[in-house]
This record gives sequence, structure tokens and C-alpha cells, in this order.
Amino acid sequence: MSNRWWVTGIFAAGMLTVAACGSSSPSGGSNNSSSTSGGSSSNGANSSSATVTTAKISGATVLTNAKGFALYWFVADTSTKSNCNGTCLGYWSAVKGPATGNNIPGTFGTITRSDGSKQATYDGHPLYTYVGDTKPGEATGNGLNLSGGVWHVVTESGSGGAVPSSTSSPTSSSGGSYGY
Repeated sequence: MSNRWWVTGIFAAGMLTVAACGSSSPSGGSNNSSSTSGGSSSNGANSSSATVTTAKISGATVLTNAKGFALYWFVADTSTKSNCNGTCLGYWSAVKGPATGNNIPGTFGTITRSDGSKQATYDGHPLYTYVGDTKPGEATGNGLNLSGGVWHVVTESGSGGAVPSSTSSPTSSSGGSYGY
């Protein structure tokens, strides 16, 4: 009997975590950090540089921040609006704009978030880092269905490389050269 309650408790805690990640605030949350990846995660994903680089992750050329942490795009975003606000920003840190990448094909730009801050974009997708990536070269957020949509690593335009997701979540083809 005690094992059933233990398993039920773990399931409930997991559901609360997913529910907290899925909520968003129309106010845009507070994203006032001056680092490249916004927010204040303790995983080292934040960087004081706005330079985007690339790295090979699972066989694909993936965009990373200056510290080598994978950059992500969110299916629920549009080319002019981030839909990751409130508690979502506790998991997915918005990359501060503007950002540049030397010898990276594709187009860098910025959007203005609902809180007035600038967020970097690549080929029309707002950019993020993921708190679950604890070291450079990881892409643990790829394919996750959290905060109201699926998240994907950003692959370099023209690289043609798709990074397999670690989950069986559905993917979306929202244009661009992201390999999906």
C-alpha cells in the first residue's frame, strides 16, 4: 500500500511541475537581465556576450550561445512575438538581442517582448536557452512539449541536419531551415 502512495505522490509532483511550466503571464514576466540568454538560470547558459556560435550536437550543426549552450525555438512563437512569458521564462531564458554570428548563414534580428526588452531572433524565430542544459553541447530541451508547445534546437540554415529529439513529442514544421 505504501508504494502506491509513493508513486502517486511522485506523479502528482511531476504534474505540478508541468502545470507550472505551462502557465504564462500576459504581462511578459520580468526579463531584465543584461546577459545574452536573459533570465537568471544557474546552469551557466547565460552569457555576457551576444555572439552566437555553432556546435555539433547529435550530428547536426546547432546554434549555441557564446558559452556553447544550445539555442532553441518555440513552436508557439511567431516571427514578431514571443509566447514564452511568466513561469515559462524560468525554464526557457530569452536570448537578449541583438545577437550576431560570424559566418553563420541565415538572418539575425530582434523582436520587442511584451515587457519592452529586446529578444534575438534567427530566421524569424525568437531564441532561448534551456535551464535543463547543464553543460555545453547538451540539447536536453529538444522535442520537449512544455509551456504550451514543442521546443526545438536551432540548426544552422542550410545545414540540413535534424537533431533527434529525446522524447516522442510531435514536431512541427513551421518553416525555415531547422531540419524538421
